[in-house]
Amino acid sequence: MRQRRSHSPQTHEPRRIPWRRKAPRPARSEARDSGAKAALENPARRVRRLYATPNAARRLAEDGVALAVEPELVRPDAIARRLGPDAVHNGVLAEADPLPSPELEEIEPAGIVLVLDQITDPHNVGAILRTAAAFAVNAVVTTARHSPEATGVLAKSASGALEYVPLVSVQNLARALAALRERGYLLVGLDSTGDIDLNEAPLRPPLALVFGAEGKGLRQLTRASCDRLARLDLPGRIKTLNVSNAAALALYVATERARE
Repeated sequence: MRQRRSHSPQTHEPRRIPWRRKAPRPARSEARDSGAKAALENPARRVRRLYATPNAARRLAEDGVALAVEPELVRPDAIARRLGPDAVHNGVLAEADPLPSPELEEIEPAGIVLVLDQITDPHNVGAILRTAAAFAVNAVVTTARHSPEATGVLAKSASGALEYVPLVSVQNLARALAALRERGYLLVGLDSTGDIDLNEAPLRPPLALVFGAEGKGLRQLTRASCDRLARLDLPGRIKTLNVSNAAALALYVATERARE
């Protein structure tokens, strides 16, 4: 039986509400658009025209970004009209030439490269590029067809990684995998039906991790071109991940294994 606590109105104390300490807000420079800053600071990136809001131009000046062209000061809605409906901007729009795509033979046969088998979602490809930059991946290989262009949404999702990770475009993925094998790469395809957990697979550099599109996975010829297929064993009820999350986990596993 619940007892009612007696008290007088004069001595009643307000109920205390539990609270959590909020995490500190990021420093101002960390909260800015790292993608635009990285592109403008990249000497290999040829910027033809630059649009910026007055606030964004001031932030670039405060960050000490040396601009190759003088920005045209515009209102935010003027930038929005030049972009697609799904694009999100931080007050900066650069019209620039695409970066040159290196040849596969120019990539040093060391470390890790990622190979994307017709992954078409620019958000996923951009997120994979961002993770690749974080793990010091040597290159990301994509197909010339059935892959998003390195502009707009992809660049925004990559958060500057387009300026740091070489993006190699190939016409025929099976031939590209064969060329990587000839250069000493171990080709490991990531697939839910793989015969071994990636954490237990024999890995060694140079290593190429191959990822397929969500839903379709690796194409049959791509699967056959890999030295082995590995899976990511997960302890929870959900056993598959978004391809960009799978790439992050696979890179973590491969990087940790390289330190052993």
